Amino acid sequence: MTGNQNKYIANGFKNLIWDFNGTLLNDLSLCVDSINQLLGKRQLKHLSTQNYLDIFTFPVQDYYTTAGFDFSKEPYETVAMEFMELYLNGVNKSPLHEKVITLLSTARDHGFRQIILSAMEINELKKLAKNLEIEGYFENIYGIDNHLAAGKSYLASHAMTISGFKPEETCLIGDTLHDAEVADHIGIQCILVASGHQSAARLRKSGHTVVENHAELRTLLKLN
Repeated sequence: MTGNQNKYIANGFKNLIWDFNGTLLNDLSLCVDSINQLLGKRQLKHLSTQNYLDIFTFPVQDYYTTAGFDFSKEPYETVAMEFMELYLNGVNKSPLHEKVITLLSTARDHGFRQIILSAMEINELKKLAKNLEIEGYFENIYGIDNHLAAGKSYLASHAMTISGFKPEETCLIGDTLHDAEVADHIGIQCILVASGHQSAARLRKSGHTVVENHAELRTLLKLN
């Protein structure tokens, strides 16, 4: 566990904004497998899991470029939709991270208000939350209106307004530097979990607290 964790406990926040992919859903293997299918189809070098953790970023188009796709030869939208087709065909086999259900349930029992904020298309996001039987833990679920995963800063501001969350009482829990950027954009606290789509070394550069897994997150939130 790294960063100034005491400030989160001392501030006594009441609202949790959860990222979905990589934070609640353990879909890392699916994402690596799917992108490698697209790379292989174009005779490009495959990514190892560590390569993926080192280069994945938002907007996703930048990550695709780093991975080797050439958008002077084909539109980004073509690659993005091919990826999403592979992803959606396999995502129902992706589990929640260990201890997620316990975390969500205990947080609810402690009186936390909880929402999901994701750069995933909203209808697919809600379908997954229902299939995983977690939708009942959240007051609302916020996703984007397309499959291009450009980011979610605007969506975060909207979610804060609709939810009536006070910034000083709210914490975003995510697994990428983009989650930290979103939290900074709307002026709220942030905890990053290093078991998703970016490495702990990268996450620490955000200046926010980083935990290795959901067991550490549970301890930090005093939900044991």
